[in-house]
Amino acid sequence: MTDTSRKPEILMILTSARTMGENGETTGLWFEELATPYFAFIDAGASITLASIKGGPTPIDPRSVKAKGENEASVDRFLDDEAASAALDDTVPVSTIDVGPYDAVFLPGGHGTMWDLPESEELAALLTRAWTESKVISAVCHGPAGLVNAEDETGAPLVSGRRVTGFSNSEERAVGLEATVPFLLESKLRELRGRYECGADFESFAIADGRLVTGQNPASSALTAKLTLGALAIEGRR
Repeated sequence: MTDTSRKPEILMILTSARTMGENGETTGLWFEELATPYFAFIDAGASITLASIKGGPTPIDPRSVKAKGENEASVDRFLDDEAASAALDDTVPVSTIDVGPYDAVFLPGGHGTMWDLPESEELAALLTRAWTESKVISAVCHGPAGLVNAEDETGAPLVSGRRVTGFSNSEERAVGLEATVPFLLESKLRELRGRYECGADFESFAIADGRLVTGQNPASSALTAKLTLGALAIEGRR
């Protein structure tokens, strides 16, 4: 439960995958899916820890960063922020994290997440503990790939019976990677009995089902962050 007398502590867990499996195509974190929520949380007075599956520097999908002045405002702000950039270059390994002090865990996307987040037993254990300790869990775009092996307090898949979204099958086909990713995220969430919903391709859409918050695509980053802060506020009033 969040204590409203102190700053919320939010753990953001990023991918460490630099390539798309065996095909070797460069991937990583989609920058805007980190930057927009990061500053939404900072501006709301939260304290942020950046972590990743392996720790150390986080790979950035080169398609998600342009010349300065051509990015989303949050991306340029992040690039200009020395503390934020330093944290991104020295993320904490998931295996070393005690989730106890945190109020929320947020998983940004990027195609890299499809490879290493579902394979991480440490991440699955961390998210399972976070849920059983009544923390808010949020993910955007491909970030929900990190939820697929997490469990709720009954031992069922965390997403089972809960409203969720994530990068849709039609969006994956639109970017031409439906045969490259190890699984289709929408299909996997449905397979786990998640109550999958989505909006139009590449338009903002996010859902809060209690303490579980998910966003569909990069355009959903701001709304996902807003719903995460809302979920934290609700928890703090209980």
